[in-house]
Amino acid sequence: MKQTKQNPEKLPLDSILVGDCIEQMNALPAESVDLVFADPPYNLQLSGELHRPNNTKVHGVTEEWDKFDGFAAYDRFTHAWLSAARRILKKDGAIWVIGSYHNIFRVGAILQDLDFWVLNDIIWVKTNPMPNFRGTRFTNAHETMLWCSKSKDARNTFNYEAMKALNEDLQMRSDWIMPICTGHERLKDSAGQKVHPTQKPEALLHRVILSSTNKGDVILDPFFGTGTTGAVAKKLHRHFIGIERDPSYISAAKQRLRRTRPVEEVSLIETPSKRRAPRVPFGWLVERGLLNTGDVLTSPCRKWSAKVRADGTVISADHQGSIHQVGAAVQGAPSCNGWSFWCYNVEGQTVPIDNLRTQLRKEMH
Repeated sequence: MKQTKQNPEKLPLDSILVGDCIEQMNALPAESVDLVFADPPYNLQLSGELHRPNNTKVHGVTEEWDKFDGFAAYDRFTHAWLSAARRILKKDGAIWVIGSYHNIFRVGAILQDLDFWVLNDIIWVKTNPMPNFRGTRFTNAHETMLWCSKSKDARNTFNYEAMKALNEDLQMRSDWIMPICTGHERLKDSAGQKVHPTQKPEALLHRVILSSTNKGDVILDPFFGTGTTGAVAKKLHRHFIGIERDPSYISAAKQRLRRTRPVEEVSLIETPSKRRAPRVPFGWLVERGLLNTGDVLTSPCRKWSAKVRADGTVISADHQGSIHQVGAAVQGAPSCNGWSFWCYNVEGQTVPIDNLRTQLRKEMH
């Protein structure tokens, strides 16, 4: 886990700061948080009421916090809060900003102007979007999230194995398909109305936080709303700092956080990273007897084969060297991960030798 230059006791961990997000961020220590997740005003520029075909009113975003006096005012606001966020991010920290077509392009340009490095744009595809009731344009069925590191050279956290496991052992793609916040998750007031018009689903924050933070990291949300970021962070044993100025949102968020319980078994929230696992040379498998000198390894399709040598190298019909060198040579490829390319035989089935490396790592502990 990355170290902070700041004393964590100076941070108001697991609390909601009341007031303007720019002022509150400017009051925090520099380089003190690991991740910023921001769901800023979208500047929707809505005018007039919208009704469904049955003449019922659509309750959209009409709050004052989403109204700006033109694009220039919105850009100044965006530049100010992003600058404040950049100051409090650690050197290897990262930021996520979510938006719609109304604002995300302006936000993206300002992020780059401030020297953030764009890692991905994630498209949240909504399975149940609000229809376009007037029938004048395509149904707006997605939102965009920009994931950026503080600089091009930052060593930001990315829990690749966790995301791959979450996606049934396939690389996680940049299109995330999930529903908007509805049902029991949507917070309602005493009159049965939505507490917040743009409450995000916990599933979205689960993926963001699990992918780009570690246990114990500090996540700041400058537009805390009803506390989705805080609730998911608490469940996953991360610290949060929320900033919000609306009393009704703060009240709802506090109630929600009181009901939220962290995962009891901390080991269940961590996916071991192969990159951080102890190094195991291929030759150790031979020394420990997990493979024998002369054993034949094959490619997954069994097109190529190589024999294991006593010194931990392998030899094919035309090539000799490490498992990576020979794997690349037989394929005519510039490189090869020999651990996943070469397989050994188990009752007629080809099994990657990486399984033996995993076994040996367990024995080493």
